[in-house]
This record gives sequence, C-alpha cells and structure tokens, in this order.
Amino acid sequence: MRWTIKPKPEQDRIDQLARALSVDSLVAHLLLQRGITSYEEAKKFFRPELSDLHDPFLMKDMRKAVSRIERAISQGENILVYGDYDVDGTTAVALLSSFLLTYYPNVATYIPDRYTEGYGVSYQGIDFAEDNGFSLIIALDCGVKAIDQVAYAKAKKIDFVICDHHRPGKELPSAVAILDPKREDCKYPFDELCGCGVGFKLVQALADAHGKTIEDLTPYLDLVATAIGADIVPITGENRVLAYHGLKVINSYPRVGFKAIINQIKKKTLTITDVVFIIAPRINAAGRMKHGQHAVTLLVETDMEKAVVFANEIEKFNKDRRDLDQEITQEALLQIQANKEENRFTSVVYKDTWHKGVIGIVASRLTETYYRPTLVFTKSGDKLAASARSVKGFDVYTALEGCAECIEQFGGHKYAAGLTLREGQYQNFKDRFEKVVGQTIDPKLLTPEILVDAPIDFNQITPKLFRIIRQFAPFGPGNMTPVFMSENLSDSGYAKAVGEGEKHLKLSLTQYGVGPIGAIGFNLGNRLDRVVARSPFSAAFCLDENEWQGTVSLQLKIKDIK
Repeated sequence: MRWTIKPKPEQDRIDQLARALSVDSLVAHLLLQRGITSYEEAKKFFRPELSDLHDPFLMKDMRKAVSRIERAISQGENILVYGDYDVDGTTAVALLSSFLLTYYPNVATYIPDRYTEGYGVSYQGIDFAEDNGFSLIIALDCGVKAIDQVAYAKAKKIDFVICDHHRPGKELPSAVAILDPKREDCKYPFDELCGCGVGFKLVQALADAHGKTIEDLTPYLDLVATAIGADIVPITGENRVLAYHGLKVINSYPRVGFKAIINQIKKKTLTITDVVFIIAPRINAAGRMKHGQHAVTLLVETDMEKAVVFANEIEKFNKDRRDLDQEITQEALLQIQANKEENRFTSVVYKDTWHKGVIGIVASRLTETYYRPTLVFTKSGDKLAASARSVKGFDVYTALEGCAECIEQFGGHKYAAGLTLREGQYQNFKDRFEKVVGQTIDPKLLTPEILVDAPIDFNQITPKLFRIIRQFAPFGPGNMTPVFMSENLSDSGYAKAVGEGEKHLKLSLTQYGVGPIGAIGFNLGNRLDRVVARSPFSAAFCLDENEWQGTVSLQLKIKDIK
C-alpha cells in the first residue's frame, strides 16, 4: 500500500472555520478538505434539507418528459416502465411505477432478461410493448445509447422517454425526451445522479405538476439511497441530501420489501455501508441468478406476508450467487497463475461456462487481488460478454474506447463497464487492451493507495471526536470516512491473530504513554510478526466502535501498518 497524505489546508483558514463553528482545529481541517468553508456550508453538510434539492425542470427535456407522460395519462395510453436489471435499474422501476400507480392504473413494468436480452433497451422489450398495447416506454438507467432500438420503436408508433446517467455517445436516440445530466447540452447543476436519482427527478417534476411537495415523496427515498450506495456515485451535493434522508426512511419506516430483508439480518440501524453490502447484493441477486423482475416485485409489495415469501426467495438467490462467486473467482485466479500473467498491466480471463450473472463480482475480486484493470469474459449466445472493473484513478471506459475496433458494443463508467465482442476477437482484444492500458496508466496506480486525511497523536482521539466524525455520514465517494495516521506506536503485549485462518489482527496500542486503545486490522493477520517485534511502527486507521458484552468502546480500524 502507498500512503498519500492529503494537503493540509492553510492554518489561518483552519483557525477561521474552527472559530466560526466552535470546533477544534482537526474537525475544521477535515471539513475544509471536503470543500466546506463557512458556517452555512457546514450547516448544509451536517443537516442536509430536502429544500436543498434542485428544481427538476432545470434538467434538459424535463418539460417534454412531463408533457408526454401527462398526455399519455389524459388519453388513457398504456405506459411501460422499463429498467436495467441491476440495483439502480430495479429500484428506479419500482420508484417510478409505484408513484404513477398512485394516480393512474395503466402502468406496467419490464426488466430485460440478463441472459436472453442483455443490458439496456432490447428489441424483445419493444416487441413486448407492441404486442401488449403500450405506446409509451419510460426507460430508466439505460437508453441513452439505444439509437437503433428507439428508432425501431418509433416505427411501431411507440414513444420513448429516457432517464439515464451514463455518458452519451456522439449521437442521441430520437426519443421524445432524454433526461441525462451528463448530456453536454444539459445545464443541470449536479451531474452525478444515479439512474434512480434521475428517475426521482422525473417523479419530483410530475409531483409538482400534481400539486405535491417534496415532503410527499419522502417514502420513495429508501429506494434512491439504496441505488446511490450500490452504484458507487459520489455522496456529495444532491446525492448527499437524498442518501441522508433515504437512510432515515430505511431506519424508521422502510417499505415492506426492505423490512422483510432487514428482518432477516437482525440489524437495528443501517449505515450506507450496510445498504451497499447487505441490501444491495440481495436485490442484485435476483437479476444475476434468476430475473430482475423478482426484485421489482419485492420492492413494490405492500403486504408483509407476501414480502417475506419474496425476500426468502431472493435470499436463496443471494446464497447461490455467493457460492458461484467463490467458485469462479478461484478458477479465474488459477487461470491467471497458469498463464503466468501476474506481472501484466491487466487481467483478462475467459471461460465459456462461467455464470454471466456474477462475472462483475468476480472482476471486482480479481482487482482486489492483483490491483489492475480487469475483465472477466463468458459466453453469451454466439458472442462473448465481459464485465470490466478498474483501479482508482484509471478510466477503464476510455481504455475500452481505445479498443473499439475489437468490440461489438460497450457502455458504463470510469471504474465499471460491460462489453460484448465476437469470440474470434477475444485474443485481439486481450492484446489490444493490455497495450492501451500499458501505454496510458500511471504505474503508481497499480499499487493500492490509502489517502490519509491527517496525521494525529493518540491524545487527540476522544469520544467527542468520534461523535462529530459520525455526523459526517453518510460516507462514500467524495466524502469517505476520515483516515488518520499515527507514528511511533507499540502494542501493549496483547497482539494476536484472530478469526478463521487467523486472518485478522487484534491489537492494543499505545503512543508516548497514551492508551492503550484497542484496534482491529481485518486481513492483516500476516503483520503479527511486525507488531510483536517491539519496534515502533506507524498505522493508518479509521475511528470505530467496538461492542462487546454490552460495553461500547472506541477502537481503531487499522487499514495498514508500516
């Protein structure tokens, strides 16, 4: 791991903010690093208000979208709410469809099959709309690149309203309206919304047309917060407001489908991290293992008994997903080792029998192991399909653009993408991707980085500091949990490796006579010898709580030791 200490703000700015907020200089330091420079900005950071959300009509084509949907309702048209099969897409479909159904009955949902239709707007979905009398399709979390599909629908007299957040191509589909804050001609003030977030802005605009206020939409924010966490978008700006209030809904009055999941895990209060690692994988498992429509069914259910049945079904999908994930990851690691590819700039692996539903997770696992841009391929019909994952600081989407001549189609983000290609192009693509990444990546990006907010001494670590830092939540990209570094540490003599396979490291640390403070280092069990050698060491860590037999104490969550 390479440790990078973030630049310290100027001392006079720290002192000025500390006085304005009546906080100590360390807290002011952390806030300035997050772009908070005044009392008013701090107030919005610590107490985000729904009134801080932007006017949805600032988004390009919003009035066109609302007008077309209102015309469909006034003329009694059938509306099909169409979305991607992942968490972002299924939550968006549940959000918009359930809102529309509160005042208009002719609404149905459609999630494409991951295996027979693939990502995005499908011809099969459009044929379904034609066969069943739908004249308006609202696409969520997909569609901004569906030029041919939208034209196909238009020939059948089916209109499209597209709500997407992916980067558009040079040409836009001929839809009635395209809501995408990443459009170059869209001046919306915040362009990092997830797909469900764009769907929420449409709901906000529709609600305004029906005399409803933002407070009336609060019950839908559990869906938006889940999508924000799962899609790893920055938790800044509007996303922070939506996630903050969405977590409140999840922890106080969640929809029945979420309650059925939460009851299974027996956890009282969920953080955004819990949403990412507990709720999101279960919702995702439906689309990965069976069909994304199962997730939508759970998320819109209002009867608790039925929701419990659906949640149990999805729990089984999730268990099957975990088993496959572990099996395929092991096979992929062995493939890299057998091909002696440990020292490449990239990891590209393929097996025709790998389950398409988990290759994205496997790509993430391989990236964690070898820390380099990674693609995992499997057979999908007569083509190969892949999921791509990247390392921090490297744009894998741009790298794929450099391989376009080998690829049938691709889409995604800076750090995650998907693609298809013809089987005969696999080796050409693998060679080309290795060359493009090798020529463009900064070699230091191939070593995992820990960003340290500030060096501190143990005498600065207090329960009060921890209480204030907890109020920085929800954490995520753009507002990560503060990481500190302390030097000249020693263990009190209680260091030991714990957990299955002694993978983890449990410590009791002191510094200059201050302490001991308990610490846990997950997956750092192999550092035990370094600690017990009695030589002083440094640690990078976050502040955390440990609860044991009813007693709660402050502890350090160690990220690395040097």
